[in-house]
Amino acid sequence: MRTAVPQKILKIIDDIGTQGNVPLTRLTVLKKWFEGPGRLPAFGLWIARRAPGRKGKTKDGAGDLLNETRALLGTAATRESLFQQIDREAAQSLHDRAREFQSEFRNHQWGPVRIVHCWPLLLVEEGLALHLDHAATPSGGYQLAADWAQHYDSRPGNGLNGPSRGKLVELVRFMFNVEAQEDER
Repeated sequence: MRTAVPQKILKIIDDIGTQGNVPLTRLTVLKKWFEGPGRLPAFGLWIARRAPGRKGKTKDGAGDLLNETRALLGTAATRESLFQQIDREAAQSLHDRAREFQSEFRNHQWGPVRIVHCWPLLLVEEGLALHLDHAATPSGGYQLAADWAQHYDSRPGNGLNGPSRGKLVELVRFMFNVEAQEDER
């Protein structure tokens, strides 16, 4: 089922090019797209496959968990694998160990704050949670997309800016592939 949401994401990409930075909340248009059946689990798996490839330093056992993610899920999703089933028991185990690895919290005046040492591992954890349907909602899909696409820049802070454009292009490609798969079913 084709939707207008990918075109809205393309507009965000254009706005990043002209404005330099746009707020993460512009991605809320994704919530409507994620209402389609099977889209949230497919998106969660797609993100979990991409996250280990992100550049960055890993400490302690994070690298081992990211390597295990690559071994379990593979590194790239093909159009045919978007709705592919994976070993749910192994995925659940990986999710639980990723969550446990980064289970440190610090209390602040406004409440406990989770300390994240390895952002790609957090994306794997969140992606697997969506795929495994841990209370998956369109809002959770939007939040994962925002976490994945955001880029910190010291001038405007977190948002969608230059490096986010490539990720959003990948996202639009993913959305078009999912919609094409749905049309073929």
